[in-house]
Amino acid sequence: MLTYGYIRVSSTDQNEDRQILAMQGLEIQPENLFIDKQSGKDFDRPSYKKLTAKLAAGDLIYIKSIDRLGRNYEEILEQWRILTKEKGVDIAVLDMPILDTRQYKDLIGTFIADLVLQVLSFVAQNERETIRQRQSEGIKAAKARGVKFGRPPKELPENFGELVKKWERGEIKLREVLGLCGMKTTTFYKKLSEYRMLKGIKTTP
Repeated sequence: MLTYGYIRVSSTDQNEDRQILAMQGLEIQPENLFIDKQSGKDFDRPSYKKLTAKLAAGDLIYIKSIDRLGRNYEEILEQWRILTKEKGVDIAVLDMPILDTRQYKDLIGTFIADLVLQVLSFVAQNERETIRQRQSEGIKAAKARGVKFGRPPKELPENFGELVKKWERGEIKLREVLGLCGMKTTTFYKKLSEYRMLKGIKTTP
């Protein structure tokens, strides 16, 4: 029997130290600790795939919390079923000791553990949906107050008009204009269109 640990953080900007610290002292060999730094958007996670490919019946997996297994209620339950039923491995959830399949090998114990799992999976999904709703409401409220989101618009250089005229006369190349303006081609043409509209300049058909 081998002991594994699985850790997931929702993006490369987050730190996995909290989950690693929780697994210290669990006799997990470094090569048996699998970490994914990406969202739970899907299960195309390289470390998770490597872990499940190595698992054998009787192995043990530690996870910090139940939502590390999936992005929603259905996926958490499905992954739990695959790991415990199909692969025959044990799972221990550190944040919820009752979710430790080593403790429930009889029929009633398994029923109780599965029931608790379903409740916690639902709660985890509900919390995520509540957070997303609050974020959405917060963004709408901020927009209503005039708060701007995203990158600030690219400012035009003071000599933009002069550069455009030189470019149109063929005196300088487009790449020179882009370099002087610090813009990409698509941004330049967008700003050029806005500039012409502002100045009332008609483009040649």
